[in-house]
Amino acid sequence: MDRRSLIKNAGIAGVLAAGAAPAVIHAQATLRWRCASSFPKSLDTLFGVCDVFAKKVSELSGGKFTITTHAAGELMPAFGVLDGVSNGTVEMANTAPYYFFGKDPTYAMDCAIPFGLNARQMNAWMYEVNG
Repeated sequence: MDRRSLIKNAGIAGVLAAGAAPAVIHAQATLRWRCASSFPKSLDTLFGVCDVFAKKVSELSGGKFTITTHAAGELMPAFGVLDGVSNGTVEMANTAPYYFFGKDPTYAMDCAIPFGLNARQMNAWMYEVNG
């Protein structure tokens, strides 16, 4: 096979693939995830962020990616969400990492260390020093 024939065939394959791509995107099934929270529904600022996030993800994906939110105690205990994500019971969790300090001390790093970095210092550490 000569080089020109190879280039011509590759170009035709590329055009056909580009034309078929939108059909593949529309044929994808919806993706459904569950988010377990360590917080009760009565804590609107801590649990409410789950509902806001789930709604935004659904809007941005055109309804093809939906997330159902579950308060503490609905699917698992409040402090069982880390294990729930680890063993695949749920796909995601909304919690505070320092609740799980006993499992691994590094869980406290990004969540409220007394006398730790302020917000500006934390951002500098994360973005400039690869924290």
